[in-house]
Amino acid sequence: MSDWLIPVVIAGVLLWGVLKNVDVFSEFVAGAKEGISTACAILPILVGLLCLIQALVASGGMDAICTFLAPAFQLIGLPQELIPLAILRPISGSGALSMYEWILTQYSPDSSIGMIGSVLVGCSETTFYTIAVYFGAVHISKTRYAIPAALLGDFAGVMLSVWTVGLFCG
Repeated sequence: MSDWLIPVVIAGVLLWGVLKNVDVFSEFVAGAKEGISTACAILPILVGLLCLIQALVASGGMDAICTFLAPAFQLIGLPQELIPLAILRPISGSGALSMYEWILTQYSPDSSIGMIGSVLVGCSETTFYTIAVYFGAVHISKTRYAIPAALLGDFAGVMLSVWTVGLFCG
């Protein structure tokens, strides 16, 4: 069934366009042009974000941040090995996934560190990347409450990942 889902949806869209007397191909081309212009508009933001992440890691700033925030994370029971993952996840999805892969290699997926890391990666978002892409695409420069609210959600995800693994896996 799942092998046929995408072709059926595409055929349905094409059929709907024919029934509504819409030139589906020209609408597709117009949408693709808009997508390319959006990608060009947000590219500088993404390059800046990636450079910032690399500079933070290379300068030792990430280690300093982890050391500074370790007492707060230890209060909620997050293992010290997962602090860099909790900090990196809102900033960089690919960086967090490579950190997550290293954690699973070092501690195994069945360890409490591996399980908490799995839940943490699954229940959090790359907040700054998402805000950069979506707000940059529509040219919003003042994010107002979006960043604090999203970071609060990420922190809730960290707390709940510790709590959930503790509850279900003891």
